[in-house]
Amino acid sequence: MEILIEIILKAGRSAVELAFFVLLPVMVVMLSLMRLLEARGVLDWVVARLAPLLKPVGLTGLGVFAALQINFVSFAAPMATLTMMEQRGASDRHIAATLAMVFAMSQANAALPMMTMGLDLALTLTYSLIGGLTAAAATYYLFGRTLSNSESRLDETLHHPVAESAKGVLDVINRAGAEAFKLSVGAIPMLVLSLVVVTALRTSGAIDALTRLLAPVLTAASIDSALILPTLTKYIAGGTAMMGVMDEMRKAGQISVELLNASAGFLISPFDLPGVAVLISAGPRIAAVWKPAALGACIGIAVRTVGHILAV
Repeated sequence: MEILIEIILKAGRSAVELAFFVLLPVMVVMLSLMRLLEARGVLDWVVARLAPLLKPVGLTGLGVFAALQINFVSFAAPMATLTMMEQRGASDRHIAATLAMVFAMSQANAALPMMTMGLDLALTLTYSLIGGLTAAAATYYLFGRTLSNSESRLDETLHHPVAESAKGVLDVINRAGAEAFKLSVGAIPMLVLSLVVVTALRTSGAIDALTRLLAPVLTAASIDSALILPTLTKYIAGGTAMMGVMDEMRKAGQISVELLNASAGFLISPFDLPGVAVLISAGPRIAAVWKPAALGACIGIAVRTVGHILAV
C-alpha cells in the first residue's frame, strides 16, 4: 500500500507541474494570439484565401478553419467547426474529408508544450499540413467517394468576438486565458491516471516483459523499444497523457531529442481512443462518417511518420 501511495503522490506532483508550469503558460500565449487574430479578422482573411486552393482536396472554408484550430488551439477545438458544418448543410463527403484531416494533424495541446522537450515545431507543423491534406484527399476521392455529395448553400461566415478597442482586446485575452486554464486543469486527471498506470507497469516489470516479447519484431523493423510505453499511452489514454509520459522519459534520459522528433509523426495527433470519441460526438452526421475518415487519417499519419523519420 505504501508503494501505491508513493506512486500516486509522485504522479500527482508530476501531473500538476506539467499542467501548470508547461501546458498552461504555452496555451495562454498561443490561445491569446489565436483569439486576437480571430477577433481582428486575420483568420477570416487567411481562410478566405486558402479555401479556393484547398477545395481540390475536399476541404471547404470551414475545413481550413478546423485545420488552424487543431494545430494552434487544441484537439477539441475543431468540434465547434464540425458541428457548424453539419448544421449549415455541408455534404457528408466534405465532412468526412475534414474529419480525416483533423484526425491526421498535429494537436496543439501536445505539440506546443512539447517544444520545451526539444520538439521541432516547424517540422511538426509542416508534416502536419502535408499529412492532413493527404488524409483529406484520400478520404474525399477514395474512402469516402460513395458518401453523399449533396449540400445546401453553405454559409461559411465565422462568428466570433471582435476587438476594435483596448477593452475589446483585453476581453479577448481574458477569455483566452480562461480557456487555457480550463484546458490545463482538465488535463490533470488524465495525466495523473496515466502516470500512475505507467509507473505501476514499470514497477511491476510489465513494460520490461512486453519489451522483451516485442524485441525481435522491433529490432527487425529498426524501432527503438523506448517507444513502446509512450505509444501505448497515446493510443489508449490520448495525446496529453502521452505528453506526460514523454516528459518523464525525457527527464530520465530514456528518450533522446532525435527520437522524440522522429516519432512525432505517429504520436502527436488526436487519432486515439479519447480523441476520436470526443471529435465524433460533435454530431450524428460526424459520427456516421468516422470510418472512411479514420481510413484516410491512417494514410495521412503514415505520410507524416515517414516524413519525420526521413527528416531527423
